[in-house]
Amino acid sequence: MKILVAIKQVPDTATQVKIGSDPRQIDTAGITWIVSPYDEFAVEEALRIKERRGQGEVVAVSLGPDRVKEALRSVLAMGCDRAIHVNDPALAAADTLTTARALAAVVKQEAPQLVLCGRQAIDDDMGATGAQLAEVLGWPCASWIMEEAVDADARHVRVGRQVEGGLEVFDLPLPAVLSAQKGINEPRYPTLKGIMGAKKKEVKDVKAADLGLGSTAAELSVTALEALPARPPGRIIPGDVKDAVKELVRALREDAKAI
Repeated sequence: MKILVAIKQVPDTATQVKIGSDPRQIDTAGITWIVSPYDEFAVEEALRIKERRGQGEVVAVSLGPDRVKEALRSVLAMGCDRAIHVNDPALAAADTLTTARALAAVVKQEAPQLVLCGRQAIDDDMGATGAQLAEVLGWPCASWIMEEAVDADARHVRVGRQVEGGLEVFDLPLPAVLSAQKGINEPRYPTLKGIMGAKKKEVKDVKAADLGLGSTAAELSVTALEALPARPPGRIIPGDVKDAVKELVRALREDAKAI
């Protein structure tokens, strides 16, 4: 069984992001880049499916500039068998739909039985690419899954999707696209053997032309980025508890308009 996992390289959550000289982009100087954490859940689940079945191939794919190879090497060290890097300046400003179309072209070439991705990337929090990819392919899709089980013949997958108070269970025919939610598993750490072995695994560079893509113009554009305003200082209400509670309620109702 072949499984394709789509990953994205994003700034580390501990990074202090600043707006660049071009107000439509962030300043990338000094940023530490990581694999988007939700994508790590997808990678781990793909590896577990392969291990349970005792055979198969897990292929990682990502779009982006040369630095994206670091993210691909990271998931290769986790255990992915090979990687595909869609590295083309024509896709530098790709929005989620353009990304989905590029991924769909890779999927058509690779012909996997299952595509996994994270529920959303932590940089833009769009959460749209997985569903758009399924739509472009004409495949069924389940998002935010907390569990999955592929049948013995690899023709169907049963998934549990997180909803308030429990799980919705669906049976989907394969091939399908699934997006993983936090809690579906605990991603493994790469071993020293895995890190060394990742250096020998294939990372294939492809261009938009190799995928037969036509126009790569994005349909969604960023006009400007703005930093969050400074948070105002907190207010301490003095006095005894009874009077302080009355003042708090008044402030919430009249000043903050929160109640």
